[in-house]
Amino acid sequence: MPDDWPAIADHGLIGDLRTCALVATDGTVDWFCAPRFDSPSVFGAILDTERGGKWTLSPTGEVSRTQQFYFPDTAVLITRFLTPDGVAEVHDFMPVLGAGDPEHRQRLVRRVSGVRGTITMRMCVDARPDYGRERCVAEESGDGVLITGDGVRLGLVASVDLSIEPGDDNTRVSAEVELSQGDSALFVLEMLNGDDVPSSNAVDMTDDLLDATTSYWRSWLRQSRYVGRWREMVHRSAITLKLLTHEPTGAVIAAPTTSIPEFIGGSRNWDYRYVWVRDAGFSLYALLRLGFTDEARAFVGWLSERLGEEREQGDGPENLGPLRVLYDIDGNRPVDETELTHLRGYRDSRPVRIGNAAVDQLQLDIYGELIDSVYLFNKYGAGISSDAWDDVVDVVDWVMENWDREDASMWEVRGGHRAYTTSRLFCWVALERTIRIARQRGLPGDVGAWSKTRDEIYARIMSHSWNDELQAFTQTEGGTELDAGVLLMPMVKFLSPADPKFLSTLEAVEKDLVTDTLVFRYSPETDGLDGEEGTFSLCSFWYVEALTRAGRLDDAQLALEKMFTYANHVGLYAEQVSATGDQVGNFPQAFTHFALISAAINLDRALDTGK
Repeated sequence: MPDDWPAIADHGLIGDLRTCALVATDGTVDWFCAPRFDSPSVFGAILDTERGGKWTLSPTGEVSRTQQFYFPDTAVLITRFLTPDGVAEVHDFMPVLGAGDPEHRQRLVRRVSGVRGTITMRMCVDARPDYGRERCVAEESGDGVLITGDGVRLGLVASVDLSIEPGDDNTRVSAEVELSQGDSALFVLEMLNGDDVPSSNAVDMTDDLLDATTSYWRSWLRQSRYVGRWREMVHRSAITLKLLTHEPTGAVIAAPTTSIPEFIGGSRNWDYRYVWVRDAGFSLYALLRLGFTDEARAFVGWLSERLGEEREQGDGPENLGPLRVLYDIDGNRPVDETELTHLRGYRDSRPVRIGNAAVDQLQLDIYGELIDSVYLFNKYGAGISSDAWDDVVDVVDWVMENWDREDASMWEVRGGHRAYTTSRLFCWVALERTIRIARQRGLPGDVGAWSKTRDEIYARIMSHSWNDELQAFTQTEGGTELDAGVLLMPMVKFLSPADPKFLSTLEAVEKDLVTDTLVFRYSPETDGLDGEEGTFSLCSFWYVEALTRAGRLDDAQLALEKMFTYANHVGLYAEQVSATGDQVGNFPQAFTHFALISAAINLDRALDTGK
């Protein structure tokens, strides 16, 4: 295994509510798509250290150790280099000057400062657009260097001299600067429009941009209602969810990366830079619980547009229903799933994929997760509009006719459709929450018919998904395999957490799927894919919440504290944790951070009340 790959967890995240960048602990920006989350990468070294492109900024000499942390309550990242000759810090951020800024300019700002002693720092921009398939040309222009290639137009300006280094395969831009205590150097990479040229204004404004950005994040976070025991972890998760929000549209993506493997060397490598209705719905729930209603309102608006569009187009040839599983940021169908064969993949984990074929799957659970979020928005937010209610009614009418179909489940299984218990469960949720909204608001609808179907689904789950021999609810109707998704039963109010059938299911899950406090979502051999996968961090936080609701508060608190030890150095989580305790899968994962927030809030409340 090559030793030049940073661990997946060895990254911090910065962003401007339009896209994100990953900054490794060695000072390398090794993942950056511009101008949007789902745009082709400009820096993609995390998927190929040679061809992907990167922006390095680090000492030229020996580095004893590095440290990375955030300015408190912000998305401004600090990477500190400790060397025998002294200490230097790099401050990385993408400016966000205010909510809905109409004059927003996309910039990646890097300020390096001498803290102690004297250190020589080297900077090199090696931009490779279109996932490394294209090469860039750099030329002096305006107040800096213009970098162009495959429709990408970047301006690099600095407070020090820049050098253009032509190469056989690409043109790089570099600089070296010696810094003593109190000295600093500034580098700003800006996404340029039209005929714009690099301008030193960005360098001159860096202090103001930093102040405005830190003020923005702290002001945003002050809306949080959370005052519990785990403030730092909860608020870092909230900031992470906000960073995965595309402010201009209201869309919330699942993760900012593609093809970070679930198993090193394996093929479970997927593109998560899209809007999963499920993931976004759960994220909406977490933000609402914390008091961030503006994000909820924006996403409900985005979702309402999708419902209207799908209603006009009909179910389509596969009768996939009024919603697709996932969309791009604009609400369109993502590009077809394809493989980028020119990239090695993270630590030679192939294939590298863009697009996601799950868009063509039937996943019935998305309707329950969607309507549960609408219910919470109606309860904690401003309330849904009459048009949104019409959309909900259309969804529920479809669910009533289709709830008993086989599907790919919430886990997007590619091994064929089956009758999944969690799919039935969330169809029940869709109907139950719709009934609640109608009764709370006095809204029109056939509550009698909804109630009849809701009760039919309940009876079906209790009779067909309960395995008397295992004393547990199983993954599928009449099955023998377990699924951590059934831990959600008391959370969605399907069963009482004191119900003997839930408690025995919890025991069965603990026996077969829990290792220490880490939880597998199911037995991997049942999903039709090759290779292994790690424990699913989302499910590990669901386990905490299940323990909480079952009244096992000491066990829940210990499990939560253990899960916190699997966060990376700045409080971020990938999708999974491997057998060796390493983070694997796309990073950071919205799903995981939503579940952390929910588990912490509910455990806090239980500890405060003693139940």
